[in-house]
Amino acid sequence: MHLFSSTLRLAAAGALALAACTSAMATDAYPSRPLTMVIPFPPGGAADVLGRVIAQKLGDTLGKPVVIDNRAGAGTIIGASFVAKAPPDGYTLLLSSGSTFTVNPAIRSDLPYDPVRSFEPIGVTGRSSLVLLANTDVPAKTLQQFVDYVKGAPGKYAYGSFGSGSTSHFAAETVLAMTGLKMTHVPYKGSAPAMTALIGGQVPFTFDTVTAALPQLRNGKIRAIAVTSARRSALLPQVPTMAESGYGGIDMDTWLALMAPRGLPAEVKRTLEKALATAMQDADTRARLTAMGFDPAHVNAAGTADLIDKELPAMRALAQRAHIQAD
Repeated sequence: MHLFSSTLRLAAAGALALAACTSAMATDAYPSRPLTMVIPFPPGGAADVLGRVIAQKLGDTLGKPVVIDNRAGAGTIIGASFVAKAPPDGYTLLLSSGSTFTVNPAIRSDLPYDPVRSFEPIGVTGRSSLVLLANTDVPAKTLQQFVDYVKGAPGKYAYGSFGSGSTSHFAAETVLAMTGLKMTHVPYKGSAPAMTALIGGQVPFTFDTVTAALPQLRNGKIRAIAVTSARRSALLPQVPTMAESGYGGIDMDTWLALMAPRGLPAEVKRTLEKALATAMQDADTRARLTAMGFDPAHVNAAGTADLIDKELPAMRALAQRAHIQAD
């Protein structure tokens, strides 16, 4: 009996050791197949191009390809919802903007995902300042001239954004609140049609990202008045901030972050976070993002969670104050 009991204990110990070894091998094997990066924007846009740059370097770092899956629609909700419901195994990732995590939740109560509980932050991959733009026929060249120009004809002027409830809409309403201006909001279905309307004179002003505005600014087709971020954009060093122009307290930009479904194994999350940090430190990757108009300002997982925790209530307060609603 004693021999039999010892044999059982040895067998049990062996089984546990084998299980532990198998578990460790399974964890060490990640990733063992290609990953999918869902981008909730159409192909060819700034977020899509940035995502492809990150995916390429992330794949090189992880040793497995990262395949892009564009799932555009409903202001990023379609793609975000897909990832939120995906298995939390590290093979389905989301590359999206603050629209998913702080803007949509501020104006929608019926989201099919929770901006905090549905996702596991991996890290911020880039930021872009928002900028007040003007048609070249508009005489205003500074923020004070813009304020005087609009105040000179109350209710006459409109501004365009790339969508109702978008970051450009939020930025505009923040500026109008700070300056005491009243303007008509004209939402477009995306940055491209808003830019076309600005160039064509259908609207005298728009708020857009530096990334989107840069090509048209370089061609002299539009004019930049001031950026809404706390610091000047490295790509538009000659354009002052709102604070430098006499209106402090305005600090808004747009950012993109890599996320995974909530419930990611700790070791898998560490692997992804380390791989993203490595990708973001790569000189070529940073140069490519900068050339696209993004500040390659990497923020780790904890910092990304803090960013959302801070920004979400601020967006909700602004939406309520400015009566911003979704389409």
